[in-house]
This record gives sequence, C-alpha cells and structure tokens, in this order.
Amino acid sequence: MSTRRSRSRQSGSTMITDDQINDLVSKLHQLLPEVRNRCSDKVSAARVLQETCSYIRSLHREVEDLSVRLSELLDNIDSTQASIIRSLLMQ
Repeated sequence: MSTRRSRSRQSGSTMITDDQINDLVSKLHQLLPEVRNRCSDKVSAARVLQETCSYIRSLHREVEDLSVRLSELLDNIDSTQASIIRSLLMQ
C-alpha cells in the first residue's frame, strides 16, 4: 500500500498509515488459529481478513449452539436451580 492510500478517521483528525494497517493485519494473522498453524508466514491481507470473518462467524455459531444447549439443560433441571444459574449468567 502506498502512503497515498493512508486512511483517515473522524474527519481526518487521525491518520492511519500503511505501516499501521500492515501491523494490525499481522496481529490479526497471529490471532487466527487456522492461519497461525500454517507453515507460511506470508499471507495476503485479504486472506487474513477473509479468515478473520470466517473465524468470527464460526465463533458466533458456536455461541449460538452453546446457548441452545444451555437452554435445553436449564429446561431439564429444577426451577430453583435454573433460576440460580440464570442469575449467575446475568452478572
């Protein structure tokens, strides 16, 4: 990326340089298990962003699945125990 393509936020008050963008993409690359476990250190920014989106979607699906399982478990236990667990979840 060239410095001509530097991005601005909040009406140009804060400039994000290409180096900062590259650094953020590199940090994302290190956080993603699917990408991090590959041998190659060179992954395009587009690939890292695609993998990030996929990973976030999979985390959302996992949270939804766990929520459904928890609801099923709460439906099958004593109402007093269920209310205690629900109160703990709300904290």
